[in-house]
Amino acid sequence: MLPGSIQITGEALSGAEIKDICDSLKENSVRLLSVRGCQLSDRDFGRVCRGVAESHSLAQLNLNLGVVSTIGRTKQLADALKANRSVQTLFLHGSPLLDAGLVTLNGALSTHPSLVSLDLGDCMLGDEAVRLICGMLPPDGAKSGLKELTLSANPAVSTQGWARLAIAVAHSSQLRVLNLDYNPLGDHIAGMLAVAVASSRTLEVLDLEGTSLTNQSAQVFLDMVENYPTSLRVLVLAENDISPELQQQISDLLSEGEEDEDKDGEARGRDPSGRDMSNSSSSQMVLMTSGLGESFLAETEM
Repeated sequence: MLPGSIQITGEALSGAEIKDICDSLKENSVRLLSVRGCQLSDRDFGRVCRGVAESHSLAQLNLNLGVVSTIGRTKQLADALKANRSVQTLFLHGSPLLDAGLVTLNGALSTHPSLVSLDLGDCMLGDEAVRLICGMLPPDGAKSGLKELTLSANPAVSTQGWARLAIAVAHSSQLRVLNLDYNPLGDHIAGMLAVAVASSRTLEVLDLEGTSLTNQSAQVFLDMVENYPTSLRVLVLAENDISPELQQQISDLLSEGEEDEDKDGEARGRDPSGRDMSNSSSSQMVLMTSGLGESFLAETEM
């Protein structure tokens, strides 16, 4: 039997439900576990973490919306991830981790052999956390790193912290999706990110929705996509003080670049991600709107 999924949202979980979850994890019958916004006792959270540690099938773990609510739970999760070898995608959005939580998790996250997608949006992070996250974006030729990173709504990060991240992105050989929406970045940081995008050979999606940008930033991105080759396919600039005309111009140019790449791929008998299509008609990448991590999950099941 193929591993399935357990998805529960916003419920108070009973001991019996926790036992069922843990049994499924230990039996390797779960590929996706989501207990988003659920209430469970510290004891039961520890039981789930032990199940995660023992699972060889779990690829996606969603603990969004406050499930990891204390430093004690953060430590239990870190221990589970140190033992686990299979998790590819980890969602912790809306967890009050603070920098101390990232310090606790860093060893497990940075050395995990399979983790490629990490959501740390709205986790009350600051510069120390960003410094540690940059270590998960190793430069060219180094170990593999994250392919998708979400840092939405972490307003405590300073200009210096975002600049450090921009440098790491410029040198990352892996990152394909970066979500920075709802951070007060401003035009200065956006300019640094434009340089990082121009330097990156892999970044395809950059979400800057609601990040206090103006036409100044948009013009920089327009010049970049108009005059320099880039891997970027999607740039989200909604809810900024940017004219619709500039946004449309950027979107049109990115669409043209993707069409040209698609034609080149077809001419070489390959899909846009560079894989040979001659042996299978179903080998295309599935890029889901909810995140690249889920697309990896879908790809492995096709």
